[in-house]
Amino acid sequence: MSQVNRHNGLHCKNKKKFAIVIPVYNHHQKVSHVIRSALALHLPIFVIDDGSSDLTFEKIKDIAGIHIVRHPKNLGKGAAIMTGFAEAAGVADWAITIDADGQHDPADAEKLMKAAITSPGAIIVGMRTGMDGAHVLWTSRFGRQFSNFWVWISGGPRLQDSQSGFRIYPLPEAMNLNVKSKRFEFEVEILVLANRHGIPVIEAPVNVNYDPAGERISHFRPWMDFFRNTRAFSRLIVERILIRPFVKERD
Repeated sequence: MSQVNRHNGLHCKNKKKFAIVIPVYNHHQKVSHVIRSALALHLPIFVIDDGSSDLTFEKIKDIAGIHIVRHPKNLGKGAAIMTGFAEAAGVADWAITIDADGQHDPADAEKLMKAAITSPGAIIVGMRTGMDGAHVLWTSRFGRQFSNFWVWISGGPRLQDSQSGFRIYPLPEAMNLNVKSKRFEFEVEILVLANRHGIPVIEAPVNVNYDPAGERISHFRPWMDFFRNTRAFSRLIVERILIRPFVKERD
């Protein structure tokens, strides 16, 4: 049985350079706005509904010009991104990932695309500015610093925003890194593995919008996701110790 169900098929005769991948899980309040804003970029858009149980599909199913892929059950953000990569690879050389919670301005993808064209083999990370705003939870600020440090210790690049989900990935390079994590920790593990395999990771500044407390819908669970990140980093550090004599990591 197929793992995904497809809706609103998108047919592209000519392979384009960029495609947009939007992983979504129970973000019916914001996702349609995110998609409509992304449509202004005039790029193929793949929305990966990762087993949403709310009104997400009802909100997006009639939006023209997008390709929806539905996971029958929630598999995790990393799994949704990988599904998006597989879909985008048929029409694009790069996948632009945009979170569905409304924190990103899809128009900022122009900045990331310029960086990707300059460095075509690199992963481009949208470094979020304004993270010191009043609406930004302390857990988000702490999580970013925690993640930055452990990405570096695990053999990844030195970054200022290793948790940003607004990125451009080169395809198929990113698909071949054999990332084991399937949930939020996917986004830090792929940076470590990219660095180990000589794929540059470059940051470019982007805006961020955090809604006031109580209005923002986030599926980040501080204790559970802290445990998962710790487990992933522990595995990556052990791997680094074992493979370091054989793989030259980038600074």
